Amino acid sequence: MARELELPTAKDKGWEFTDLSGLDLDSYTPAPGTVEGVSQGTDSDDGPPVVMPLAEAAGQLSEIVRERFGSVVPVSDPFVARNEANWRNGALVYVPRGTRLEQPLELSVIHDGDGSELDWRTLIVLEEGADAEVWERYRSANSEGEGLFNGVVELFVGPGANLRYVCEQELSERTWVFATQRAELERDASLEWVALGFGSARGKVRMETKLGGPGSSAKVTGAYAGAGRQHLDFDTTQEHAAAHTTSDLAFRGVLADRATAVWRGMIRVDPGAQQTDAFQESRNLLLSKRAHADAIPGLEIEANDVRCTHAAAVAQVDPEQLYYLRSRGMPEPQAKRLIIDGFLQELAERTAEGPIREALSDALDRRLAEILSDD
Repeated sequence: MARELELPTAKDKGWEFTDLSGLDLDSYTPAPGTVEGVSQGTDSDDGPPVVMPLAEAAGQLSEIVRERFGSVVPVSDPFVARNEANWRNGALVYVPRGTRLEQPLELSVIHDGDGSELDWRTLIVLEEGADAEVWERYRSANSEGEGLFNGVVELFVGPGANLRYVCEQELSERTWVFATQRAELERDASLEWVALGFGSARGKVRMETKLGGPGSSAKVTGAYAGAGRQHLDFDTTQEHAAAHTTSDLAFRGVLADRATAVWRGMIRVDPGAQQTDAFQESRNLLLSKRAHADAIPGLEIEANDVRCTHAAAVAQVDPEQLYYLRSRGMPEPQAKRLIIDGFLQELAERTAEGPIREALSDALDRRLAEILSDD
């Protein structure tokens, strides 16, 4: 099927801003991939979680994999089809019913091999009442290497379960990135999802959250920061498929040099999903007159008792704020850094105090320092 599906063009909805004319899928060789943090677990109902290579899990935990693999992300485009046909690397995180993890699980995925393609698959399953925090990072072994990263992430959050998921992308700035990431929440489940997009040359990341059970809730926080000629493309969906569900999404981007970005967001309320409360926003800060961002929010509402709002903005550093700080003796570079840092750190404040907030704040500081180092 992967070869039968053609690559999207600018005429296809959602692909108007990302040019794939320079992408030759046949030019890439399979990447070996290096994974840190994945080791064999147990399948005891009362024991610790399972964290193991997905290929091994397909044999040892076949019922779980058979039931969930491909159930959250259907084969709907050539990239998902290619991933399903070619993946050799992946991870299963399985948290049994009622299990609560005290420490975050960390997975570090290293794309190894210049001119190669890594098809990566992540399956995270939390059973009823489980509680877990998972951090996943995508990096290139060679910061100057050129390649293709094609990922699929499936998150299943069972009844009353609570998942905190952080996905950080720091691939080489010569790498194409395509990712389809989707979460499904059952009754009274909750999801806190943090996405960081710092690396890659161009591509597209799709993030979809389906609130399928009454009382479920999701908070999605995204940050991207580009420089040079990077092009970052995020497509988000908040689907409310049940009544009394809540979603809150906020994305912020900082773009320097000739970097470009596009965020397209959709709040979709299905028939019968009454008492939906949904919010989305995208705000972009341009550090150069040559940088460009597009922010496109959208609503599709098929219920009549809902509250859905959105906001979008693209702006440069506020000259009045800059003047205020400089008038009090602060040098311009320091004043500019303080303004940009405050813009991004508001995202960190969306998360609860603890490891996620600290990790998010540190990651934003590191990336901001990289962008401003040549300014």
